[in-house]
Amino acid sequence: MDVKQPQKKSAGKRIGMTLLVIAVVLLALFLFYTENYYHADRTAVMSLRTDDHAVVTSSWNGVMFDGPGTEDLLIFYPGGKVEETAYAPLLRQLAEEGLDVFLVRMPCRLAVFGVNKAAEALEEVDDYDHVYIGGHSLGGAMAANYAAKHPEEMDGVILLAAYSTKALPEDLPVLSVYGTEDGVLNRGKYEENLANVPDLQEVVIEGGNHACFGSYGEQAGDGEARIDPERQWDKTAEAILTFLQH
Repeated sequence: MDVKQPQKKSAGKRIGMTLLVIAVVLLALFLFYTENYYHADRTAVMSLRTDDHAVVTSSWNGVMFDGPGTEDLLIFYPGGKVEETAYAPLLRQLAEEGLDVFLVRMPCRLAVFGVNKAAEALEEVDDYDHVYIGGHSLGGAMAANYAAKHPEEMDGVILLAAYSTKALPEDLPVLSVYGTEDGVLNRGKYEENLANVPDLQEVVIEGGNHACFGSYGEQAGDGEARIDPERQWDKTAEAILTFLQH
């Protein structure tokens, strides 16, 4: 017995060290994955300024775009591995035209880790008559997940190159916007999940792609846009503002 005990301790120590090495390697891989993200470009950074048309403020939870409107708010979830401020040009445009926007800052830039961030956003902003939730790509899917769990909090869902994997109520309107040149959106999955959005308005932007909803450059696997980003922002803003009148 006295001889076997050190052997057991030695085996246990080796197993413990092996598990520790595996954990360290997995952590390193995760950090490498999350830190390799799409950065907001100069156009996006310039859209974060405050002027007579919109007040832009930043907090731990995200960025608020406060325009002249006082009735409608959009809580926006950014796409996966995209710096949230990359969506500033589009969201600022919406604020200037009457729809205030709270752009959520996601943990590790992945909305799957911040599905319930909308609740924190609602605590931070003033009261609005109408509140919408939406997002781009992965952010849109997670925004829809939140809406499915809290439909009483939302007046509508806005999906940019995204789809809902959860069933939404029949009385909750949904706007879906995507571009004809989008090479990232899985069209098969998109079609499969249309049944989850019974009250759907769909807008297809001719010549638009996946990345140009934001301002962060080209995205791997995406198609080449046949219109300028500014044109895609204009078309998207027009679709969203029309949707608010639904």
